[in-house]
Amino acid sequence: MKERNLGPSGLRVSVVGLGCNNFGAKLDLEGSRKVIHKALDAGITLLDTADMYGGRGGSETIIGEVLGARRKDIVLATKFGWEMDDEGRKRGASRRYIMSAVEDSLKRLKTDWIDLYQYHKPDPLTPLEETMATLDDLVRQGKVRYVGCSNMPAWQVAKSQEIARAHNMTAFISCQDEYSLVVRNVVEPQLAAAMEHYGLGLLPFFPLASGLLSGKYARSNMPADGRLSQAKRWADKYLNDANWTKVEKLEAFAKARGHTLLELAFSWLACKSPVTSVIAGATTPAQVEANVKAADWQLTAEDMAEVDSITMG
Repeated sequence: MKERNLGPSGLRVSVVGLGCNNFGAKLDLEGSRKVIHKALDAGITLLDTADMYGGRGGSETIIGEVLGARRKDIVLATKFGWEMDDEGRKRGASRRYIMSAVEDSLKRLKTDWIDLYQYHKPDPLTPLEETMATLDDLVRQGKVRYVGCSNMPAWQVAKSQEIARAHNMTAFISCQDEYSLVVRNVVEPQLAAAMEHYGLGLLPFFPLASGLLSGKYARSNMPADGRLSQAKRWADKYLNDANWTKVEKLEAFAKARGHTLLELAFSWLACKSPVTSVIAGATTPAQVEANVKAADWQLTAEDMAEVDSITMG
């Protein structure tokens, strides 16, 4: 498994990371254990979770139970900011809440430090200066090694970096946002430009668009056990004529070159700047293995240009 530096930092992460949102939700402890162990054995070094995954704390708790001595071998990333109670008190990015949230995550993860602590979504009630100062304190205390953000518009990313520069505080090294062959507008062009300007790394999630780019779906063949067949909100988001046309053309493109749609989806992301590691969830060890192998295709400049003509036309 190849590794890359995450953004402007010296933090090295595997080109394919393991998204841990299924732990505590679709997978119980033993199912999660099998997936995690397969990921580690396959060379994945980045495990990405969040405090709200798996039913508010479920994913972090499982990871804490499974890792044991192998904790030191991986880059452990989690997030804060999403609602962690029904009353709406445990959320956001205030100093008061972050200081509490990080302690809860450390306890669930059974670790003394978090390698990458990510601001999960913007909090309109808290000034960015307060959030950045608090994250800087956590780094200075040794509870957090690096910080990143997720779901932030380009202007907020830029403002956060400028605040950190102006006050000599720890700055973000990464952004985690949705990015795939059928969802390019979240990152391109504004956020990508901001990341390039500040040297930030991108950790794209939903690389397969909830399975649409896995190769298992077709207009005339919708497996009953798939996420897009079972979850209306994902079907409403991804299943439309424009995306079906793109998928059909992309599948033909990959097949003509001896590859699968799955391989194209991962390898295209791995070839895009500033992507550092592709965050991919899995519910079985076999899916982990397929995801790892899928990122090996080195697309040429001509290949990338043709993919652009398909996905941006």
